[in-house]
Amino acid sequence: MSAGETFSLRSTPAGLGLVWHEQEQMKPLVIDFLAGRQAHRAQQATTRDEAIGRACGLVKHPHSSIIDATAGLGRDAWVLVNLGATVTMLERQPEVYALLQDALARLYAQQPEYRERFFLADYASLNEAATGSADVVYLDPMYPKGDRKQKAAVKKDMQMFQQLVGSDSDADQLLAPARRVARRRVVVKRPQHAAFLAQTKPDLQVVSKKHRFDVYLNPTPPNDALAAGTSS
Repeated sequence: MSAGETFSLRSTPAGLGLVWHEQEQMKPLVIDFLAGRQAHRAQQATTRDEAIGRACGLVKHPHSSIIDATAGLGRDAWVLVNLGATVTMLERQPEVYALLQDALARLYAQQPEYRERFFLADYASLNEAATGSADVVYLDPMYPKGDRKQKAAVKKDMQMFQQLVGSDSDADQLLAPARRVARRRVVVKRPQHAAFLAQTKPDLQVVSKKHRFDVYLNPTPPNDALAAGTSS
């Protein structure tokens, strides 16, 4: 069964929603940057509390330009924006792209200042991005379910998202174009036990309770790597 037969987009009072026809009892998945747990996390975000901010070098460069090349539901991107960065999201799955478009439109309507710092690119591949066009490229590829050592409970919205998107079988192919596009660093979010992306050891790591962030440095100003720290 194709994604088009299993999922569809539907207008809801909260915004555009993704419906999973095999699980009709589940609420439509709606992305909302203004309300709910996602909004609260981003509004409370600090580089001290958010390992992703330290990994992206926002301690030293809080206004960095970042390409989130695996945007998904936009949760990490929204945290990075609230930490001060300018973020461009890439998303290749059409239904998820539409959800992000709708969420951004609602955000811009209420807080138009975000038009200057939070975008959805009109291209879906890093291969289409110009060399050196961002300070940081952030990658959070879907990890194959069968490779997990322990099966953690997944929230319902993520269950729907994972069922729609599946695993990123070409994840290893993201690292090389990411390093071409990033001026300062590439940051890869991984489960604690996961192998390095493209079997390439990072220059440093920032570790949180649930994940680690592998950091690959490109030519940088002196001591830039120290801004990230090595643990949370």
